[in-house]
Amino acid sequence: MAKQVNPSLDAALAHLAASDPVMARLVQERGPLHLTPTDEYFFTLVDAIVSQQVSSKAAATIVSRIRALLPEGGPPAPEGILAIPDESLQAVGISWKKVSYVKDLAQRVHSGELDLAHISQMDDKEIIKSLVAVKGIGPWTAEMFLIFSLARPDVLAVADYGLQVAMKRLYNLESLPKPAAMREIAEPWRPYRSYASLYLWRSLDNSPKVEALEVPREGA
Repeated sequence: MAKQVNPSLDAALAHLAASDPVMARLVQERGPLHLTPTDEYFFTLVDAIVSQQVSSKAAATIVSRIRALLPEGGPPAPEGILAIPDESLQAVGISWKKVSYVKDLAQRVHSGELDLAHISQMDDKEIIKSLVAVKGIGPWTAEMFLIFSLARPDVLAVADYGLQVAMKRLYNLESLPKPAAMREIAEPWRPYRSYASLYLWRSLDNSPKVEALEVPREGA
């Protein structure tokens, strides 16, 4: 059987390997790392809010309990979240503040104020602006959405602790890099900084998404 070729992935890996010797080594050691888009945008954001400042294991338990409160059949919808009493959401293990965040997200999606049906047609800056308007969603969560839900190829989440640690180790820095230094290191990776981020996360021997979500970023 002929090898299936992913032009975007092949172009990204070739560019990273040619532009940065550290990336060249990581690509060789780790092999192809893929950006895979999803289409369950709403519940991905619910998951992201719930997962803030808790362990990945605890977050997975809470998210599964929320799913159990929703109607069966079809993907989780904002109407389903809005129909759950606040007390029931709090009882599955999330704070009252996060209950308000999840309800705010659901209300904005339900009303069309946050148009997830067409969000993939927006550019990265527009998406971040739309998402951070939701209570409990900050730039880091919006950037994770761009990478892991929309598979946008050129996102650099400078607030991500995992990326900071990986850069410090791989580029022999004396301390964790500040955003300006991270952007300077990452400049040769354009327009594939998301792919480079996957390799930085994987260099820590963690799944990229797990590593990202295990690190507290935004308010509980």
